[in-house]
Amino acid sequence: MASDKELSDCLKSVEKRAFKRTVYAVRDEDAALDIVQDAMIRLAEKYADRPAAELPLLFQRILSNATMDWFRRKKVRNAVLQNMSDFDVDGSGEDFDLLESLESAEGMLGAESAADTVSRSQILLLIESEIEELPARQREAFLLRYWEELDTAETAAVMGCSEGSVKTHCSRAVHALAKALRTKGIVP
Repeated sequence: MASDKELSDCLKSVEKRAFKRTVYAVRDEDAALDIVQDAMIRLAEKYADRPAAELPLLFQRILSNATMDWFRRKKVRNAVLQNMSDFDVDGSGEDFDLLESLESAEGMLGAESAADTVSRSQILLLIESEIEELPARQREAFLLRYWEELDTAETAAVMGCSEGSVKTHCSRAVHALAKALRTKGIVP
């Protein structure tokens, strides 16, 4: 059984990545925040008695299910009435700081020149926009494998598919991203 501290540490360690992953899926920051919070509450209420090692994978599965539930509810709502705000295209930026993910433990980012920092920021924004354009299953597999750093078996369990499907989705996502970034002049 996980202690309160272990549960809290688990949730703290996944909150930002889970939010970002959900924003990619639903393309709505407010809805993403609600989905992640609901998933965290479900984990705390229903699975706090599980061993601490099981919590991250359980959370990923709960988050995936909560995201799918959101899409189902949205589909039903849109069938009943059409919300005009769905047609409003909002070009505002996100609260998530991309550079935060690049900082090393020693704070090496501060040693970069301003030009390097701006260049890195622009490249990360391009990469982020290309990730958003991936098909949903490819994006989910890619983010779980490379963002959440789950192995193939764990990703398959979260996505509810075979390990072969995970490998296929990841491969297609990587190739699509590489091709899209190459066309924009970004090479490894």
